[in-house]
Amino acid sequence: MIRRWLRRIAFTLLGFTLAAGLYVGAACALMLWPANAGAPAQPPAVEAWVLSNGIHTDLVFPIRSATIDWQQLFPFGHFKAVPPDAEFIAIGWGDREFYLHTPTWADLTASRALGAMLGGNRALLHVTYLRRASLRKNAFHLPLSQAQYAQLAGYVRTTLASGRATPVAGTHYGNDDAFYEAEGGYHLFETCNTWTGRGLRQAGVTVSRWTPFDFNVTWHLQPVRP
Repeated sequence: MIRRWLRRIAFTLLGFTLAAGLYVGAACALMLWPANAGAPAQPPAVEAWVLSNGIHTDLVFPIRSATIDWQQLFPFGHFKAVPPDAEFIAIGWGDREFYLHTPTWADLTASRALGAMLGGNRALLHVTYLRRASLRKNAFHLPLSQAQYAQLAGYVRTTLASGRATPVAGTHYGNDDAFYEAEGGYHLFETCNTWTGRGLRQAGVTVSRWTPFDFNVTWHLQPVRP
């Protein structure tokens, strides 16, 4: 009996290992076969970036431009205290429970990580107003034409629940951020990075065809040099 259970456990662990290997392998292979690789280069017209913390990616745009004034969509009144010298806005999508209960990596638990991967939770948008100094590291240049920027801005808008910016009351990491209700649900094949990558692909940016990890998003982008 014990030997039988040990054999079942061993086969289960082997199955998980093989599945994880296939998942990572597929992500790496598709990174080397990017979407929009043959698209003609367009002169960049907007200062934009992808910001990564090593696991999660955000899209970063100027607060105001001819295309959109993000302050009109995400007004300062939804935030505790936006820095007066903020120039940019960072927007990311993710799992509701993970976002709200893991403000730092020290708060991460195995059960919370597993719950996010298995899915079932609704999603949120996390919006942060940034100073330029926040883009000195872990940021990647995102050259966008006006048309590409308009496409990305529209993509963000369609992610908002019912097309409206509905803040989640009392949920902040700091003074400069807020959370908003969003469409969709997080799971192993629909991660924060697949949300970022999908937006970039739709806008015609060269990016991996599947982006479950942050490096799939940033691989084809130029990092900001200190």
